[in-house]
Amino acid sequence: MKTHPLRRGGLIALLACLFFAPLVALAVDDPSEMLPDPAQEQRAEAIGAQLRCLVCQNESIEDSSADLARDLRHVVREHVTKGESNQQIMDWMVNRYGNFIRLKPPFTIGTLLLWVMPLLALCIGIGIAWWTFRRPRAPTPPPLSDEERRRLSDLTETR
Repeated sequence: MKTHPLRRGGLIALLACLFFAPLVALAVDDPSEMLPDPAQEQRAEAIGAQLRCLVCQNESIEDSSADLARDLRHVVREHVTKGESNQQIMDWMVNRYGNFIRLKPPFTIGTLLLWVMPLLALCIGIGIAWWTFRRPRAPTPPPLSDEERRRLSDLTETR
C-alpha cells in the first residue's frame, strides 16, 4: 500500500513537533529559578509575562532563555518574596528600564505620536504634492513676432 506524500510529510512534521516540544519546555522553566510557594511563583510568572526581554525584544522574560531575561526573572522573584505588590514591581522595572520593558506600554501622548506620525507624514506629503500640482503655472510667453526674430538674428549674428 502506497502512502500519499502529504500524509507522509504531515506525519514527519508531527513527529518532529513531538520530539522538539520537550526541548523547548526545558529551555523555558529552570526549576532552580522557581519559588517554593506556588502562589508567589504564579504571581512572578504573571508579572514576567508582561515584561519584555531586552535582548529578544518580542518575547517576555518568562519565554526567553537569554541571560538578561534570567536575571530579570530573578529580580522579579526577589521583589515578590519581599511582599511587594504587582504594581510596585512593575513601577520599579519601568523606573529602571523605561516603558520599553513593558510588552504592552501604557497609552500616552508619546505612544499616540508614535502611531500617528506615519499617517501625519503621509497627509503632509499628499498636501505638498496637491499644492505643488494645483499651483498656477507661469504663462508661456507668446511666440516672437517677425520683427523680434529679425532683431534677435541681428544680435546673435557673428561678425
